Amino acid sequence: MRKFDTKVQHLKYKVLREVARAEWNDNLEESIFSIPKQIAPGPHSTMRCCIHKERAIATERIRLAMGGDKENPNSIEVIGIACDECPTSGYTVTDMCRGCLANRCEDVCPKNAITFTADHHAVIDKSKCVNCGLCAKACPYGAIIDRKRPCERACKVKAISMAPDGEAEINNDKCISCGACIYQCPFGAISDKSFIVDVVRILKESKKTGNKVYAVIAPSISSQFTYAKLGQVISGIKELGFHTVVEAALGADMVAWDESDELAEKGFLTSSCCPAFVEYIHKAFPQLLDKVSHNPSPMVALAKYIKSNDPNCKVIFIGPCTAKKNEFRKEHARPYVDSVLTFEELQALFDSKDLEISTLPEDVLDNASFYGRIFARSGGLSEAVAQAFKEKGSDFEAKPVVCSGIEECRMALLKATKGKVDFNFIEGMACVNGCINGAGVLTHGEKNKAGVDKYGREAMEKTISDAISMLK
Repeated sequence: MRKFDTKVQHLKYKVLREVARAEWNDNLEESIFSIPKQIAPGPHSTMRCCIHKERAIATERIRLAMGGDKENPNSIEVIGIACDECPTSGYTVTDMCRGCLANRCEDVCPKNAITFTADHHAVIDKSKCVNCGLCAKACPYGAIIDRKRPCERACKVKAISMAPDGEAEINNDKCISCGACIYQCPFGAISDKSFIVDVVRILKESKKTGNKVYAVIAPSISSQFTYAKLGQVISGIKELGFHTVVEAALGADMVAWDESDELAEKGFLTSSCCPAFVEYIHKAFPQLLDKVSHNPSPMVALAKYIKSNDPNCKVIFIGPCTAKKNEFRKEHARPYVDSVLTFEELQALFDSKDLEISTLPEDVLDNASFYGRIFARSGGLSEAVAQAFKEKGSDFEAKPVVCSGIEECRMALLKATKGKVDFNFIEGMACVNGCINGAGVLTHGEKNKAGVDKYGREAMEKTISDAISMLK
């Protein structure tokens, strides 16, 4: 039974599982020293140069599993000791160089960074090169390429660079915590910090106090845990000690209903559901902040509703998103959301308790409408807002632009800054195709719109108004 795409994911999961298991057993502090030996038993190394380095990296992974660097506000961190195998980024001359006579690459270089060997092959002096790319454009053979590390290539906001000692470095002033770099790093040297220990402690404490713990699960769960039925996953969550499992899609219904009113009132709006997209506007397009919807994300909207009815409860969000780990610690969310887990971490929690969810009976999950559930994929939010106008009998026409991934978001936001647009609503999703491709999913294979829509059609509530009427 394969639960993950890569060995890197599996390694991360094993650390999370053992850390959670130790916390359940009240011996985490003692286990910090034994877990690295479980992960890398030896005597010979299987992944790195030596067993000592493997265990040192495992120790760093344990630190991240226990919350990471408390001084670093970002939910994404670099494991420096694990980041040492990628070639230096920048423009490089390949063996396609023919040692030609024209030497156009040398002529266009503004820093005199190009010289030639005895056999006339070009060489780039990295200490002089400014990565302008003029040499690559000038080479008639295409022999000069821009070689980027996988993490740099994945980061569409240019937040990753190389530190002086060669390891990856994240610029928190640019990073939006989308997690695109995490999956692309072939050494697992970039990872999201985990709050799995906090969640275990919350669940253990609830047994003593009797206070309820609510799991708010993202609708993208429909494409996860393919080895079990969704109803069995819900049973497994309750077996962990959660009192109730509620769909974040119900919060999506609430947001779509209110966001339609705000759009009609203001005439132009950007969505506020994807925390990475909102963070991108804050950092790259601050002039558009007044256009961001004042409505909270579905996670926060639903958590606020739950706590208004049960002030002593705890609310844990479970989804595919690493940016949520930043969002729940912000001032507007902190009073309502107590912690966040990814689907990767939920799997680790199941296995830390030796729960085989595929053997459990099926429980029921039905709190939201079709439109709330399709928030999981690109275009779903726009369809939900249009449906809200329809149900209200409004004459206002929503003209959305659906942005799948940060690059499409950038283009729409650039147009908005110019003021010449043929749309009045920007639906921004930092992950390509939406939340179903979030950084914290179990598998990153192709997931399509049809699968999400099928899950949406299974909802008992067929309209947004039907779904939110249940709240009243």
